[in-house]
Amino acid sequence: MGKDSEFYKTKVRNQKIKLRELLDQLPGCAVSYIHSKEITSQPSTLVSYCYDLLTFFRFLIDQNPVFKNYRITDFKIEELEKLQAEDILEYQRYLELNVGSGDYHENGKKAIARKMSPLRGLYNYHILHKNIKENPMGLVPLPRLKKDKNIVRMNHAEVRSLLDAIEIGNASMSDRQRKICEKTKQRDYAILFLMLNTGIRVSECNGLDLNDVDLKANTLTIVRKGGGQDILYFGDGIRDALETYIEGERTLITPIEGHESALFYSLQGKRISVDAIENLVKKYARIAVPNKKITPHKLRSTYGTALYRETGDIRLVADVLGHENINTTIDYYAAIEDEHKREAANAVDFRRKDP
Repeated sequence: MGKDSEFYKTKVRNQKIKLRELLDQLPGCAVSYIHSKEITSQPSTLVSYCYDLLTFFRFLIDQNPVFKNYRITDFKIEELEKLQAEDILEYQRYLELNVGSGDYHENGKKAIARKMSPLRGLYNYHILHKNIKENPMGLVPLPRLKKDKNIVRMNHAEVRSLLDAIEIGNASMSDRQRKICEKTKQRDYAILFLMLNTGIRVSECNGLDLNDVDLKANTLTIVRKGGGQDILYFGDGIRDALETYIEGERTLITPIEGHESALFYSLQGKRISVDAIENLVKKYARIAVPNKKITPHKLRSTYGTALYRETGDIRLVADVLGHENINTTIDYYAAIEDEHKREAANAVDFRRKDP
């Protein structure tokens, strides 16, 4: 998925169209904030901000009697300034759990912090531009997030079992399921083997075109999460898996119009979707690693862990995974240090005679 590919251009164009649709639904005070973020943020990020802000304004209309007859576009900066910290806290509690009819939802601390972020940014923007004097967000504590040292990843035996599950299947499969799996065995193996050995994201895998793969140079061209283009290098195992699929199952698919350039196809001849990749990972994981909840991102963390263990080079891991901030890598793979601590348990023994 190079930046010049039709798929990438269409994807970005659709995100921009969606962003404009959502901006038309927001009040002017929120629109100006979103516009201020356009240079530094991806359209997909701004779309998420818009959805979160729309949720906030709908909450005010539904739950606050003062705004009962408001439309979202009616809100002015003056109304935002009049809100108290308790109003924001009430919204935070609403995000945590709501059992109202037709709108049941439940969010953890991490999700709440993410959904509160654009609201916090909205107030900070207007404080900075001196449009308001009081900021109720300053009195609202951020949810305390604990660093998760128990990051789910697979060991070598589990990875082998996962790959074996594609080739062998499971005794509990019906004949119909087994036949479907047989039709996509080469594709599924290539996708999982590629993700397990490069750490690419599911969206990066979904966006791959055939011409992004160079089987002579063993390279892969992708567009990262932040929009930057990157080239990854892969080993002979990935080359063999991709070559087998490209020269095998892929030749049997008749792509529908507009999907001719895709690397990985669905059985319907469309570019394989993000959801489809997530589902096939979960399908084989249930067979091979039933005691762990494995998602495409867990394949990424499995690769990052293995790479760090083999090289001990955290900067290399950050570069290969495309982390813009190395602290993200350090925080995420800090759990590996537990292994070093266990090695230290028997390293020192003062009763042992000197050599």
